[in-house]
Amino acid sequence: MIHHVQLACPPGSEDTLRDFYGRVLGFQEVAKPPALAARGGCWFRGHGIELHLGVEQDFRPARKAHPGLLVRDLDAWASRLRAAGAPALFDDDFPGMRRFYSEDPHGNRLEFLEPADNGWPGGGQPCGNAFRLPAGRPDRVAGRRRGPGWSRPFRSATEQR
Repeated sequence: MIHHVQLACPPGSEDTLRDFYGRVLGFQEVAKPPALAARGGCWFRGHGIELHLGVEQDFRPARKAHPGLLVRDLDAWASRLRAAGAPALFDDDFPGMRRFYSEDPHGNRLEFLEPADNGWPGGGQPCGNAFRLPAGRPDRVAGRRRGPGWSRPFRSATEQR
């Protein structure tokens, strides 16, 4: 079992991270131990996963490595992220799964997945750890530093063909 996934972030980006991972994705911030809090970054928990965002002085976003987040109602998640100003790039390259890629405000890649054709384990019911949409509709992420993908139009793999 995995305890957490760590992503990197630039120095001084904690407020933008709180806005995106907290308000847009619905995670709760977890207090870091004092010795680690001095290093900056944020920890978040929710939806059956814990994400740690740690400061890297020479930050470069993760373009390939990424967490894959199992969600309910994939299309609603894509709409929510787009409403917040984030991309949602669908592809159909994973048999049995519907998915799209997005990124956080600093360009770290995120994957959102849902079994195709209601193929959830246990007779068509989503597992308990699948992300549920947080209440409310997000506006654009405030004070964010534009990640490279946020400034270009994204289209689904079907639209690109």
